[in-house]
Amino acid sequence: MSEQYKCPNCGATIVFDPATGGMHCDYCGYTCELPKPEEGNEIGEIDFDSATHTESFDWGQQKKEVQCKQCGAVSIYDVLETAAVCPFCGSTNVMPAATEETVAPGAVCPFAVTKEQAGEYFTKWLRKKWFAPRKARVKAKPKAFQGVYLPYWTFDTQTTSNFEGRAGHDKLKGEDDEGLIVKWEKVSGVYQEFFDDVTVLGSKRHTGSGVKECEPFDFSKMVPYTPQAISGFVAERYSIGLQEGWGLAKEDIQYRLKNNINSYICKNWKADRADVKFSTDYSNVTYKYIMVPAWISSFQYKNNVYQFAVNGQTGKVGGTTPTSGWKVLVTVVICLIASWLLYSLFH
Repeated sequence: MSEQYKCPNCGATIVFDPATGGMHCDYCGYTCELPKPEEGNEIGEIDFDSATHTESFDWGQQKKEVQCKQCGAVSIYDVLETAAVCPFCGSTNVMPAATEETVAPGAVCPFAVTKEQAGEYFTKWLRKKWFAPRKARVKAKPKAFQGVYLPYWTFDTQTTSNFEGRAGHDKLKGEDDEGLIVKWEKVSGVYQEFFDDVTVLGSKRHTGSGVKECEPFDFSKMVPYTPQAISGFVAERYSIGLQEGWGLAKEDIQYRLKNNINSYICKNWKADRADVKFSTDYSNVTYKYIMVPAWISSFQYKNNVYQFAVNGQTGKVGGTTPTSGWKVLVTVVICLIASWLLYSLFH
């Protein structure tokens, strides 16, 4: 069953309004605040070891039918979607956030950037892409953005790492201090660090869409999940499950730990560089499942599809653009001419 939210004045569908942070009716102008979360539904960290649904999902082309309560039309949606808009009458459909095999989001970071503002941010970003072809600029229309709530996992953990390796001290050699040698000494020890809100995008659909480039999202602005908070937007259920998400988070943590342990060695051994191996124990692992806002768009240029994303909280833009060969050629020619003129001037 899907849920829709009606205006008490005119009966039209009310949706979340990023401009006010509340619910809004486009027909009569009615506004109201989001409902307060039920008692006991506050945002909190969940113990990883107590999780029951940890698997990833790859539903592929599976679909589901949802009947609109307002006009009776039956629409076909991807099974990953938890919210959508009826293409016939514009009313919203919010499907259950959890199933027997999935978990429900615990929080939502509401949209703060409107569709019009997203278009403005995108236009400014595109103007800086000098090498983008003119035809690509025409096809990349800001008005084509669609508001989407994306699934994110966040993880907290205490880490304890046993390390051993070398601390390097740079020394100049020779009477004229020419050349450099490194004097190494063996080091070992224990390094501890707490990681807070390590984020993992819980979707396999958005590789290359610009979503990662438009991070970070401001998790301090999140509110407890309610269906009303995502009403009027597309919302995507996670396809990267909790277990796979934790594996990706550990890869990120390991990368950061290597840099942090090297810095720790350099500081405590007064070294200039470090070469280290380490093993890490993770304890007190907790997680949150959060929906974050993004404006998504794409366009086709020479048989290739280019995707863009605008952060629905900050307006930061991410994505790639095609490259115009003649613009690159003109730039290279100008640089060569400028270099020749400078050479001629000083010689």
